[in-house]
Amino acid sequence: MKPLEKLKHEFLLILPPVIFFFFAFLLLAITQRLVQRQYGIPLSGFGGAVIGALLVGKVVLIVDSLPFMNKFPGKPLLYNIAWKSSVYFLATFLVRYIEHIFPLLRKYGAIMEAHRHLVAEVIWPHFWIIQMWLAVVFFLYCSLRELVRVIGREEVIRMFLLGGKAGQG
Repeated sequence: MKPLEKLKHEFLLILPPVIFFFFAFLLLAITQRLVQRQYGIPLSGFGGAVIGALLVGKVVLIVDSLPFMNKFPGKPLLYNIAWKSSVYFLATFLVRYIEHIFPLLRKYGAIMEAHRHLVAEVIWPHFWIIQMWLAVVFFLYCSLRELVRVIGREEVIRMFLLGGKAGQG
């Protein structure tokens, strides 16, 4: 594959999850701003949503390439939805941990010392609300993706954008 074709292919793969997670993270940022406005706590907004969407979009693409992701192809959709949501959630949790531990590791030099400072510095309610949102968003994302996989991309586009009953041309 030529480099330009490869780049286009990768861009088209990452575009749907990035768009989906951009809107999800934007809603999360708006929720945080509304809830914590009275305390004057600075929060990320549009920029944080873009960076979060790009990060999660890339995590989704990497995890999708793992051989065990489509573990339940012949089972009801809920099996794959629950499995994939869990794997995405754990992968994102790991990436978020690495993202936060890396600067502390450079500062303190040892992983255990960096981890101890991370645990002490984390604002736990903020951490858990983001994790809860991620769990819900991943479940919704996986549900939509599995439906598209089963129904077909063209049929889903037709149903959502053109209307009509399934099977009508």
